[in-house]
Amino acid sequence: MTVPIVLASGSEIRAQLLRNAGVPFTVQIARVDEDTAKRALLAEDAAPRDIADTLAEMKARKVSDKSPGAMVLGCDQVLDFEGRLLSKPETPEDALAQLKAMRGQRHMLLSAAVVYQNGEPIWRHVGQVRLRMRMSSDAYLRDYVSRNWDSIRHAVGAYKLEEEGVRLFATIDGDYFNVLGMPLLELLNFLAVKGVIDQ
Repeated sequence: MTVPIVLASGSEIRAQLLRNAGVPFTVQIARVDEDTAKRALLAEDAAPRDIADTLAEMKARKVSDKSPGAMVLGCDQVLDFEGRLLSKPETPEDALAQLKAMRGQRHMLLSAAVVYQNGEPIWRHVGQVRLRMRMSSDAYLRDYVSRNWDSIRHAVGAYKLEEEGVRLFATIDGDYFNVLGMPLLELLNFLAVKGVIDQ
């Protein structure tokens, strides 16, 4: 019997990663109050890694409760900059301030994935990528935000590496799929071992 896979996310890039890998799935967006949960976790001094994992789990659990038998995948990504959590920018000015603060510096992206089945967690992984930005000029950063605002307002750190944002970086250490928001290789290995996808 084939086990259905449900992606508990409206992220087009995550859906595209699964489609490109030939994984059959459906999408059911998890309606969770991420901002409230994130604020509560930050108030408890939770580590960025734990925040990403908890938010991914909340999404998977919410959809799993309505999808008996299915393997439900919840994902979340956070940006850890000098121990602080950076979120998606709310305004172009916010985006510019984030990029100016991070230029020439290192930060870390944490991409969490949690799989639930029948209301229980059965797998989880948090991928880490360390990135260092170039010393971009104020003028370039202003123009970058102006040109790309419609896209980067949906991205933690105010950049998308798969687009022009790649020009902001000097070095990237880690798995590119984690940059895109999903530990894809680890997920595919889990699905193959479980016999959910062919290997």
